Amino acid sequence: MSSIKQYTDIFHAYGSAIDAHSAPVLNALRPDALKALENATMPRKGDEDYETTDLNELFAPDYGVNINRVNLTADPAEAFRCDVPNMSTSPYYFFNDVYHHDADTLASRGDGVIVSSLRKAAIEHPELVARHYARIAPLSNPQVALNTLLAQDGIFVYVPRNVVLERTLQLVNIMNVAQPVMAVRRVLVVLEDGAQARMLVCDHTQSRDVQCLSNQVIEISLGEGATFDYYDLEATASSSRRASTLWAQQAAGSNLLIDGITLANGITRNGYHISINGEHAETSLLGMAIASGEQHVDNHTYIGHNVGHCHSNELFKYVLDDRATGAFSGKILVAENAPKVEAYQSNRNVCASPAAKMFTKPQLEIYTDDVKCSHGATVGQLDQDALFYMRTRGIPEHDARTLLMQAFMSDVIDGVRIEALKDRLHHLVEKRFAGALADCGECSGKCLRNKK
Repeated sequence: MSSIKQYTDIFHAYGSAIDAHSAPVLNALRPDALKALENATMPRKGDEDYETTDLNELFAPDYGVNINRVNLTADPAEAFRCDVPNMSTSPYYFFNDVYHHDADTLASRGDGVIVSSLRKAAIEHPELVARHYARIAPLSNPQVALNTLLAQDGIFVYVPRNVVLERTLQLVNIMNVAQPVMAVRRVLVVLEDGAQARMLVCDHTQSRDVQCLSNQVIEISLGEGATFDYYDLEATASSSRRASTLWAQQAAGSNLLIDGITLANGITRNGYHISINGEHAETSLLGMAIASGEQHVDNHTYIGHNVGHCHSNELFKYVLDDRATGAFSGKILVAENAPKVEAYQSNRNVCASPAAKMFTKPQLEIYTDDVKCSHGATVGQLDQDALFYMRTRGIPEHDARTLLMQAFMSDVIDGVRIEALKDRLHHLVEKRFAGALADCGECSGKCLRNKK
């Protein structure tokens, strides 16, 4: 039986309540989403690009949905924040999937910037939201359709033409539940021509003993010459389940950096779908995963070069220990009449124990000439010669292994374009390999506080 049916049944029974707690612009697309789900099924293990992740199984448990937007009593100001020393941010929060924020630090700018609840933005700026909402992520994707059917709120980021946000936006997602819950979150980011912004998203879990699912869809639209950095950091508990899919489109001369970092989790499936639609656009898609115990991390990527004279660089790295499993499936497509494309893809992995397993599937599809493209993947163990060399110089084996694994991840972290965040990530990765972040739930998320 498809796991989708239990959620379409919820919509049939409570659709009016879902609409009542949302906005007309979001509600208008629910019938189309429902129609798209009528004969759809979530991908199962063994389907193309889902060799190790069964989304049907991931969505199958009887998760509750917060239809009536029951608010937590937590004070956002008292909630955990993943501080980054020497980096000033504008903080926003989701408790499960209920939006909160501190005092609106951007409200007084007077330059048209909007960072707010998606529901609120859809009421106050309906035409602007309608132009982009569910226009980048297609309803033909079952996960997108399900999210569109049930999402009542999210966060909306809009940066007008030639406006530069100096302060990094920080979105903190905190799961804190007493019973199984599916959080349905939507992120919509629109940068007009020449705009610049950066965003750091942090996923954490405070209730480690209850299984919960994050169903998240991110849509990003970049105008001509726009620049956007999106850093996605997951440090959750072993009970956490995450299904996140990001869809981005780039106009001419735009620059997009996406960096997905999994430090601790339960089961994670991330999707990245990037369409490059304008010449001289640049894309950097980076990712890293550190998994141990029974953790599972799966990243699926697609970069479509639909025009010529553009550049993309993709690098994903994994370190797997114990009985952890990892998967990477990446495709770069260069369309017809898209010459002078440079596209590079690399997936490198270390299995630090005999029981760890890695599945990798790099792919190139090129339908034109005069391009520079490459792809490749490696799966291996720690360099035994380097390990022996370090031990002969008095470094204990555990410390030597930790140093080698840290060095292995360095080039992914070095791709970060914010120096303070780069330094912080080096520190967090060091703690993770030292065992301090094996399960964020053990310390209720406090393990990521600013501790020097």
